[in-house]
Amino acid sequence: SGAGEGTDGGAGGTVTIITHDSFAITDEQIAAFEAESGYTLRTTAPGDAGFVVNQLILGKDAPTVDGFYGVDNYSAQTILDEGVVAGYRPESLPASAEQYLIGEGLTPIDRGQVCLNVDHQWFTDNGVAEPTSFAELAQPEYAELLVVTDPATSSPGLAFLVATIAEHGEDGWQDYWTQLLDGGAKVAAGWSDAYYTDFSGADGEGPFPIVVSYSSSPAYSEGRTGSLDFSCTDQIEYAGVVEGAANPEGAQAFIDFMLAEEFQTALPENMYMYPIDDAIELPAEWAQYATLSDDPLEVDPATVAEHREQWITEWTELREQR
Repeated sequence: SGAGEGTDGGAGGTVTIITHDSFAITDEQIAAFEAESGYTLRTTAPGDAGFVVNQLILGKDAPTVDGFYGVDNYSAQTILDEGVVAGYRPESLPASAEQYLIGEGLTPIDRGQVCLNVDHQWFTDNGVAEPTSFAELAQPEYAELLVVTDPATSSPGLAFLVATIAEHGEDGWQDYWTQLLDGGAKVAAGWSDAYYTDFSGADGEGPFPIVVSYSSSPAYSEGRTGSLDFSCTDQIEYAGVVEGAANPEGAQAFIDFMLAEEFQTALPENMYMYPIDDAIELPAEWAQYATLSDDPLEVDPATVAEHREQWITEWTELREQR
C-alpha cells in the first residue's frame, strides 16, 4: 500500500496539481475525478506556464505538489534535465499521443499551435492588408499593431520567440526583435492580458489587431479573427508526476483522468486546445475556423532546452534596452 492509500485498499487523501492559469476544469469534472479515484483534488495556478516550470525547479528538493499539467514542448526537456519528473507511463495513452513522447514520465495531454492572430474586421475597416510574412510584420506600420507575450513568463511567448529563431536563425533573431520592439510592438506578461485586454479582436476591444495566440482562438471569435499560417509553431502540453511527491498515486490517477474520453472531449471548449486523442470528434466551429497549419516552424526541443535560458536572457536584455 503506497502513500495516500487507506488500509481498506481504496485511495484517499488530497492530490495537489500545479497548472498554468489557463487550466480549466469544471465542477462536474472535479466531482467525477474525486468519485472515481477517491482523492480530493487541489489545484494551484501561479501564472502562465513559465511560472509553473520555475516553481517546479525551485521546489524540486522539497516538493509541495504531487503532479503538474501545462508544461509545453519547449520547456519539457528543461524539467527532465532538472530531475523534477518521476517516471510514469499511463496504460491508457492513445496511439496518437505516442509521437509526442519526450523522455520518461511526461504524458502529452493536448496539442495546438501558437500562431499570430489577426482581427479581420480591424484590417477591413482601416483598409490595411494583413501581414503575410515575418519580414512584413517587422515593418513599423505592422510592428505597432502587434502585442506579444513575454517568453520568460508565457508559454505562447516562448513558442513565438522559438518561431522567430526558426525563421531568422540563431544569429539573426536579435536584429529581428529589435525591429519589432523599436517599431512599437507591445509586450504583455501573459496570454490572458494580451488576448482579452490588448487585442482588438476579443472582448477587450483593445488597440492591437495582431496578437500572439493560438490556431484555435478563431473558433472562439467564430471567424471574426484568423491565424496567420506563416507564424505557427506546434505546442504540446504535458502532465507528469513530481519526483519525491507525497501522493504520486494521486497524480497518476489525475493524469489517467485527463486522458479519458470525457476530459479529452471537453478540451476544445474548456481550454481551446486539441485533444491529444485523435479519435475525439472536434466541435463543428473548430472544423470551420480552427485549422492547424500543415507546415509549422520547428525547432528541436533539445536545442531549445540547451539555449532556452540564454535566449530568454538575451530577449529580456533587448527589451530592457528599448
